[in-house]
Amino acid sequence: FNMDVSSNWLIGEGWVPTRDLPVVRNALARGSTKVNSTVSSFLNVIETNEQPPTFYRTNKFTRAYQNLIDAYGLCTYHEVNPALYGCITFPFLFAVMFGDLGHGFILLLIGLYMVWKEEKLSQIKGEIFNIFFVGRYIILLMGLFAMYTGFVYNDIFSKSFNIFGSAWHADSIPVPNGTFNGGEFIMLDPLNSLSDVYVYGMDPHWSVAENKIIFLNAYKMKLSIIFGLLHMAFGLILSLVNFVHFKQYARIFLDFLPQLFLMFLFGYLVFLMFLKWVKYSGRTTEQVLTPGCAPSILILFINMLLFGNTEPKEGCKEYMFEYQKIVQIIIVVLAVLCIPWMLLGSPLLEARKRKQRGLTVVTNGITNEAFEDHNNAVASAPAKPTASTHGHHESDADEPMSEIYIKQAIHTIEYVLSTISHTASYLRLWALSLAHAQLSDVLWKMLIHVPISFPMPFGGIMVGILFTPWQFFTITILVIIEGLATYLSIQEDRLMIGCW
Repeated sequence: FNMDVSSNWLIGEGWVPTRDLPVVRNALARGSTKVNSTVSSFLNVIETNEQPPTFYRTNKFTRAYQNLIDAYGLCTYHEVNPALYGCITFPFLFAVMFGDLGHGFILLLIGLYMVWKEEKLSQIKGEIFNIFFVGRYIILLMGLFAMYTGFVYNDIFSKSFNIFGSAWHADSIPVPNGTFNGGEFIMLDPLNSLSDVYVYGMDPHWSVAENKIIFLNAYKMKLSIIFGLLHMAFGLILSLVNFVHFKQYARIFLDFLPQLFLMFLFGYLVFLMFLKWVKYSGRTTEQVLTPGCAPSILILFINMLLFGNTEPKEGCKEYMFEYQKIVQIIIVVLAVLCIPWMLLGSPLLEARKRKQRGLTVVTNGITNEAFEDHNNAVASAPAKPTASTHGHHESDADEPMSEIYIKQAIHTIEYVLSTISHTASYLRLWALSLAHAQLSDVLWKMLIHVPISFPMPFGGIMVGILFTPWQFFTITILVIIEGLATYLSIQEDRLMIGCW
């Protein structure tokens, strides 16, 4: 607001959503009436070439998700809003790390209570409580998704359900009479005792297997890489949507394609995971296709990047398919070529445009013609799968070419490093999931399983006494503390589809 010459009026300029113009007009009318003004206040819409600020209309469900995105930076006007997709990806990634049907049910009850009593709870004043209350719908969905992943993991307070019947032969499990009790563990060997595939999720027999950790460790580690690549690829697709929307077709070739080819490195890694799952079997009669001949994907990937090789075991092959070495060389060379492609493409295009327009760049500014061309070509930056947030990446005609080269170099270095670091960062899905399952298992064994083995009635009394501390540690450590740790862990990834 500014005073007019007579100091009797305030003249203000600001941005108002078109939908809210009647609200502003009514507010001005009420203000004039309240002070008994002889002249009514009025509102004029000013035409301008300035780019409007970003505004997202939210409700009580989407507000918390939008706050998470805005904490790392606002998207440009008319850019794809990643908060829309974060409403699903955020609680799902949380659930991958917090997969427990029982603990997820506790979170669901907490979220349901805050949603049911939201009018009453909204009266409570407290900064810490308000943080949880604003995110009540996030907690609700996190609990719901955690119940789903807990069902897939077949894990409820570290125990399992036998819903569909085990896929393992009871008579081939090496324990007396083909049965086992809670105090014995068995070694599961798919070659001898697996009859079929479990209908959905984890087979309940894994909960009493000695090699349970070995199996879950490999399973969840690969799963985290797969979800990580899918999530980052989705963020990259959002950048393509932005390029098409703003008609920045040159940037599809200069930015999107090299970024996509760089991601092929890890896409190839995921391809090898699926190929290994499908190709090698414990039932095959060919030695080269037995599990013992299956190559380590990690070693294979490292050798691919270093152009090295590892001698296979006798009777085995180093590679999983024909011409694999040639394919890997092509992928690595293409990924290396993408770096100068990204580094020099956009600056060289901008230099060519300036030469064609005949712009004269001066030290402290630009010509009027260049300024008009720039205002008519307002662009927006795309969303990409990185954890950082930046401003525009458009070619500003008022910038020296040296600054454009520097900005592009920073962008290229950041993308290359972040592609590697984000892929590794998604391994926290694996690490926290295993940590949660092991903590839950330790609490059960120490406080519930041990007294159950005592003779009655002493065992029953001990279970009744120790149930309270088990309940306390379950809620405080596994639900609250670890839930917060998992929540912050996803925030650290910034949803991987934040604005760039």
